[in-house]
Amino acid sequence: MALLFLPALVSAEPRVIDRSVALVNGQVVTSSELDFEARVLLIYAGGIEAASAPLDHPVLRDSLEELITHRLLASEAEALGAYPLDEGELEAAVRRFKMRFATQAAWQQFLDRHEVDEPAVTLTLSRFLRAQHVLDGKLRLKSQVSEAEAKRWVDEHPEFQSVPLPAVRQKLFAERFRSLVKAEVKQARKNARVRLMGAFAEGAVLDGGAR
Repeated sequence: MALLFLPALVSAEPRVIDRSVALVNGQVVTSSELDFEARVLLIYAGGIEAASAPLDHPVLRDSLEELITHRLLASEAEALGAYPLDEGELEAAVRRFKMRFATQAAWQQFLDRHEVDEPAVTLTLSRFLRAQHVLDGKLRLKSQVSEAEAKRWVDEHPEFQSVPLPAVRQKLFAERFRSLVKAEVKQARKNARVRLMGAFAEGAVLDGGAR
């Protein structure tokens, strides 16, 4: 596992200031980046408590997988010059993110705690939105469910007879979309050079012996 060291001012022993948690197509993702970007996505989704609450290993592990996916899909879109963001979309997302904080002071405290500025938040949200555009552009049409398909499905699941057909179509669309997303992400990972490191590496043993 790669470590970043800072020479100690008093002791001759080096002090670890960050750790590498993943390598994505030659680009290092550090522990501090993971912690910060995971919080950005959680806050954006409405979990403002993530601004300061501890994040446990399962949350960070899932967040790392999501962040890797965002990097891969956003890079793909950039390389193809495809799936651009809508005009003003990113700016609106940043405004929405900042509005999660009750005061300007709380927003600034969040930035100061992670030693970042607003562009760092913007970059994280940009990757997230670009990845969503890629998935939506590739998979939305494939996920459509016709009225005839929905009717056949209801015939096979009589417990849904009383559910309005539009709701059934939306349910089936969502399920199909999720399934296609999993396959798309799996393919993106297969075509990329991704290595998880440290506590996130396959078979890594956490403190206390828990896996």
